Amino acid sequence: MKKRLIFIVAALMLVLAACGNEDSTKEETTKNDDTETSKTTSDTITYQSESGPIEVPANPQRVVVLSLYAGDLIQLGVNIVGADSWLKDNPNFAEGLANAEVIASDDYEKIIELDPDLIIGSVDVEDAAKLQEIAPTVLFTYGAVGYLEQHIEVAKVVNKEAEATAWVEDFKVRSQAVGEEIKEKYGEDVTVTVAGNYDKQISLFGDNWGRGTEIIYQAMGLKMPQSVEDVVLDPGYFTISEEVFGDYIGDFLVLNVVREGQDTTFLDSNWYNNIPAVKNGNVFYAEGPAFYYNDSYSLDYQLDFFKKSFLGN
Repeated sequence: MKKRLIFIVAALMLVLAACGNEDSTKEETTKNDDTETSKTTSDTITYQSESGPIEVPANPQRVVVLSLYAGDLIQLGVNIVGADSWLKDNPNFAEGLANAEVIASDDYEKIIELDPDLIIGSVDVEDAAKLQEIAPTVLFTYGAVGYLEQHIEVAKVVNKEAEATAWVEDFKVRSQAVGEEIKEKYGEDVTVTVAGNYDKQISLFGDNWGRGTEIIYQAMGLKMPQSVEDVVLDPGYFTISEEVFGDYIGDFLVLNVVREGQDTTFLDSNWYNNIPAVKNGNVFYAEGPAFYYNDSYSLDYQLDFFKKSFLGN
């Protein structure tokens, strides 16, 4: 009887010990879970935006981009789940936006369905407050900073400033080298006009209006004809009639051609083909939608285009 009692007591002690261990394990698990939750919720950074500090994910996984800045995010390897139709129409972004849905800035229900953890766009969106309710929203003013600094600012939002800074420094070296080769080949005073067609009109572009202008005039240091400089620098672009187009064309013409849905019959006209730069074969035709932007991804593409066009390599 005594032996049986000792056995029962021992068994009870084992059960109690097991329960104690289980409770301890549960408590430790709970602590670990709480710690993990705390770590996840605090995994953010603060970006100093134009409108003030904004808390954003330190490693965003699902980004909606509403204008201009998709190429910077593609360059940085950021996953984009939604983009506007202009961005989706750019053939250079096809791979980077392959899994992105086409959205509009005021299509709030669709944006909610995409479950973004970050939204990036321009200050002219219709209702920034509604976007901010969906996810942290950072909006930029186009031209508020230089085109290279803009890439760094976008990178800061997604916590990749170091990568962007390295790219900027490398781009400066590469573009300057190409510019020096061009001037060595064609002369220090060689002039280049950048123009494009849209809606039966022809526009001239300044030195900060996308379409390769930043590379040609700023990065490579090439000159625009005085006639172009007189009309484009303040407004950024200037629309002219076909009859006077020839008066604004320098030694070279970079023509951004928009073909889909646009009238391009002027390319076959006598007045166009009698322009000296055209007769001399000094026209480089760029596909409009692929040349619109001045983000880092587009700049790499444009620099390669100019290197091959001007230098043949």
